[in-house]
Amino acid sequence: MAVLLWIVLLSAGVALSKAQESFSKLPDIYKKGVELALHEINAHHSIKNHYLLFRSIHQAEIEAGFDVKYIYHNFYLKATECKRGTENADATTCAFRNDRPLVDCVICYKISAGEINDKPKPYLNCMYRRSLSKESKREREIGCFRAGFGHLTPTPVASTGS
Repeated sequence: MAVLLWIVLLSAGVALSKAQESFSKLPDIYKKGVELALHEINAHHSIKNHYLLFRSIHQAEIEAGFDVKYIYHNFYLKATECKRGTENADATTCAFRNDRPLVDCVICYKISAGEINDKPKPYLNCMYRRSLSKESKREREIGCFRAGFGHLTPTPVASTGS
């Protein structure tokens, strides 16, 4: 029985350390976007559990000069066993739940002097991974493009011309 308990605690610790490791390996400019997304999703009234970064999928940045960069980041968030409203310090001890779908997020933003700019307004789109379709991926591209970040999206947005 003690061995079984030890295995369960060890596996929970591994899942927890992977979450912390994924976030800690990100450059600071990408951490800012993940923090913004986590703040938004963890504050949403319909969310029951606290979410943490699970994995970074795609990152792109363009250096615009004068310490300004345009950022595109696609990543997965995963529900934890902690209830929504868990403070950041406590959230690092939350183990991932494996009975909830991943949340696929895309965020596009401008960062200068290490801070996310309000203009243009950051574009954030998060949805359950199983709900992601070609159309919703296309809508994300258009959302980033309209927000002024079209040059960062992984596939070009076609011009409709006039």
